[in-house]
Amino acid sequence: MATETTTKDWRKVATTDAIDDDDVLGVEIDGARYALYNLDGNFYATDGICTHEYACLDDGLVIDGVIECPLHQGRFDVRSGKAKSAPASVDLKTYPVKVEGTDVFIRLDASEAAKTVRSAPGS
Repeated sequence: MATETTTKDWRKVATTDAIDDDDVLGVEIDGARYALYNLDGNFYATDGICTHEYACLDDGLVIDGVIECPLHQGRFDVRSGKAKSAPASVDLKTYPVKVEGTDVFIRLDASEAAKTVRSAPGS
């Protein structure tokens, strides 16, 4: 897991060289898991836990802008968070991403930044 530092509501989660093209990196902020994606130099972020069952998406496979959950192969569009195939039917939450130099930041709203633990879906 990558470490983070705070800059207002933008959280530094990685550097651009920490994640290969067409890959995913798991990051943790205040105990919550997020997934950071690099699609041909464009960065995207979603919740890091599958909405179907508790599985870390950074253990999944990214193909053509879609992350496949490693547990039951539910698929999500990493740009929009949209669930693309069963058994996943609930979309992932997405987060704004910005790159400054080689630093990659995820923007969290106040309520999101205050969360410390994410429970498994259905808990």
